[in-house]
Order: sequence, then structure tokens, then C-alpha cells
Amino acid sequence: MKRPDAMSPAEIDEGTPVSVKIRERIKAARKRFNANDNIADFIEPGDLEKMLDEVTVKMQGVLDSLVIDTDNDHNTSDTARRVAKMYVNEVFRGRYVHPPGITEFPNAEHLNELMIVGPITVRSACSHHFCPVIGKVWIGVMPNERTNVIGLSKYARIAEWIMNRPQIQEEAVIQLADLIQEKTQPDGLAIVMEASHFCMAWRGVKDMDSKMINSVMRGAFLKDPNLRREFLSLIPR
Repeated sequence: MKRPDAMSPAEIDEGTPVSVKIRERIKAARKRFNANDNIADFIEPGDLEKMLDEVTVKMQGVLDSLVIDTDNDHNTSDTARRVAKMYVNEVFRGRYVHPPGITEFPNAEHLNELMIVGPITVRSACSHHFCPVIGKVWIGVMPNERTNVIGLSKYARIAEWIMNRPQIQEEAVIQLADLIQEKTQPDGLAIVMEASHFCMAWRGVKDMDSKMINSVMRGAFLKDPNLRREFLSLIPR
């Protein structure tokens, strides 16, 4: 094996973990990479496949440290790879890919009545323990003649993209509101989320029945109590 001082820059780069390369790009741009941040702008072609390999190796180390005999236990022989795929390709995918394509249409009919979408089933993971967060979201939009109109399925796709990363519910709802506000520019926007947190149900106090409900109200929903009451009364909870 060559000494580091005898290796070319290309050889050094080849031996650098992909997570380190991505982290260096983010730091060079002076951007954040918190658990619920999207870092897709710093992911290059082929990086996710390398990340998958890197996470597999490190997850195997976790299993080894937990004293699980993955060599002889047929149930866990491929667990490290399965967990890596789950994190990179599924439950944390919202960190690593750009938002879904959203076609926006002008409000040609000048719609100005309350519209509610939901319940949208959402799945996330608590950023404190990486335990599942499973719940539903209701979205209320008060459009105006300048509001962009997006397809109903796109609300679900946006919510999935936001939730597919380690989150705390309070911040997730704000991120979702920010993105919908940016895409549609309505007079008012309201979001309510109700979710079960497995960090309470599966561990800790082991309370299976408690849920967390929170909301974001903006524009007309914040200023007009009658509109806010109408939205909340129409949510079929």
C-alpha cells in the first residue's frame, strides 16, 4: 500500500468516504445539514450508491457491537444492507433527492373558496431516536385570483418528501407550510397534523394511545377566526 504522501490527489479522493466528500461540499457552501435538511444540491451522480455501501459497513459495525452473530444467524445475515437501503432509499430519502415535480396552473376560474385536502397519511422518523412517526395531515387553502393551482396528488407528494427525513413534528409542519406557500401563494394556508410517536409508544413511557396534534395558520386563517373555525370544523377527526 502506498504511503499517503506518495498518492496522487485522484487516489486520495478515491479512498475518501462519500459522506466526507458530501459534507465538505456543504461546508464549502456554508450551508446547514441538519437531520431534516434537504442536501440534494450537494449529491452527485453515483453518490447515493456509494452512501448505501458505506452505511451498510457501518451498520454491520453496530450489529457487531450489539453482539449479534450475523455470520450464523440467518435472520440477521443481511440486516445491515436492508437497514442501509431503508434509510437511504426510503425513510430518509427526502434528504437526498430534489422535491417532486409540481405543475402549477393559473387560477383561471378565480376560485376564492376554502379548499381542504386530507387526511394525507404521512410517515416519518423522530430525529431524537429514529423511531417511527405515523400520522395524518389536513391542508386548508384559501386561494385568490393570483394563486397557483396544483393537483391534489401533489399535496401528498410534497408531504411525503418533507416527512421522509428525521423530523420533529413541530418543524415538519412548518417546512410543509413554507413549501406550499411558496408554490401556491394563497391568501391563507392552514395545516393540522396528528401523529403517533413510537419514541413514546415503543420505548420510554410506552404510552400506546397518546398522539400529538399541532397546526400552522397563515394569512387569512390567522386573521379571520370564522375561517379558522370553518376549517377546523370540517376536518373529519
